[in-house]
Amino acid sequence: MALIFLLINNFVPSTMEGLNLPGININAGTLTGTIALIFTAIFLIRALADALVLSDILTDIFVKRLGIKEERSPKRALRDLIYIIVIILVTTALQPLIATLEPNIESTLTTATIYVALAIILILIYDIGRILYRIVERKAESVADNLAKMADRRKNRE
Repeated sequence: MALIFLLINNFVPSTMEGLNLPGININAGTLTGTIALIFTAIFLIRALADALVLSDILTDIFVKRLGIKEERSPKRALRDLIYIIVIILVTTALQPLIATLEPNIESTLTTATIYVALAIILILIYDIGRILYRIVERKAESVADNLAKMADRRKNRE
């Protein structure tokens, strides 16, 4: 849907360029483009919310394929960080080897290598963020529970 409204935003306003809406003195193309852009943003936000759920599932699958256990600890976040460093080193080391290939293959392979490494790094960074968020969430819940217990004890004394 967002793609349809984006296409509408690109093509329809140019066909209404000379029309002014009476009473509000606004160009009809500008108004149509603005409305289509708002609808595009709405559908894009909804699609991104759905993509977040899918990215959680795909990240779990990818991390399991790497052989990382399903633990949610700082050790796993550190392991992900080490994987990121290794990916950067391997990608950097591959660049001189790729440069020895034919020119038409070299540029495509260089670009593909960089984008694949970037995608894997982004997935691992996202996984680190999820781990750290869950750790902070657990600590915050623990602190909140302790504060609630203290408030209950103080209330019972009075």
